[in-house]
Amino acid sequence: MQTIQISVIISTYNSFEWLTKVLWGYNEQTFKNFEVVIADDGSKEETINGIKEIKKSLDFPVQHIWHEDKGFQKSQILNKAILATKGDYIIMSDGDCIPREDFVAVHNKFKNIGCFLSGGYFMLPMQTSKAITKEDIKSGNCFTIKWLKENGLKKSSKNKKLTSNGFKSILLNFITPTKATWNGHNASGWKKDIVAVNGFDERMQYGGQDRELGERLKNYGIKSKQIRYNAIVIHLDHKRGYANEESWKINNSIRKTTRKTKKTYTKYGIKKG
Repeated sequence: MQTIQISVIISTYNSFEWLTKVLWGYNEQTFKNFEVVIADDGSKEETINGIKEIKKSLDFPVQHIWHEDKGFQKSQILNKAILATKGDYIIMSDGDCIPREDFVAVHNKFKNIGCFLSGGYFMLPMQTSKAITKEDIKSGNCFTIKWLKENGLKKSSKNKKLTSNGFKSILLNFITPTKATWNGHNASGWKKDIVAVNGFDERMQYGGQDRELGERLKNYGIKSKQIRYNAIVIHLDHKRGYANEESWKINNSIRKTTRKTKKTYTKYGIKKG
């Protein structure tokens, strides 16, 4: 049996329709030596049974890591997923982000010792998100501006995210004002580095817990590299009922301490205490 080279962690919660489209996207990847580890923050039977069924039609191995629903505990389930991964290299994304066919290949191409990769996403409106079919993903049509405009996408300067390639992608990555941070929807790094800083801080709920992990990685000596114009995912629209001001306040305080004290390790991560 071939050793798994890359583990893709996908977070999800009660959104099997979107997760299905995402898994179809991973089934079209040009790079094949990877597994998907679904970090499930307590989804109900529809998702649990749906994953069991769809696994039968996928060309890659899938692990479903689930825990009981106790509110927004994404940091906890991501830490459990990290421990379950079989690959030395981890890509993290979300169950609402469909990867272009070269997504895993791009992360594999640019990965480097002492570095983590920072990607972005291309946000779609709800009309367009619902219009995407399995065939649209298989053909790659849903990653083209022409198809997206025909299905509700408005004209925008941000559309260049999908049309740039080669030298243009490198140039845009260089000049973009967006910082190369750890983004939960599109980032990757070495498992040993993520474990060394003890994964996600489980005190943190919605709002920047991914960025805080990246800040500890940087304090640990890991550099960040921008690949937002190379590694493409299209982000399906959805409501964000879990967002709240109190969570942001707590998380911002934790992040401020991490930056100020140059902290590399959290006592509230994979290992406790």
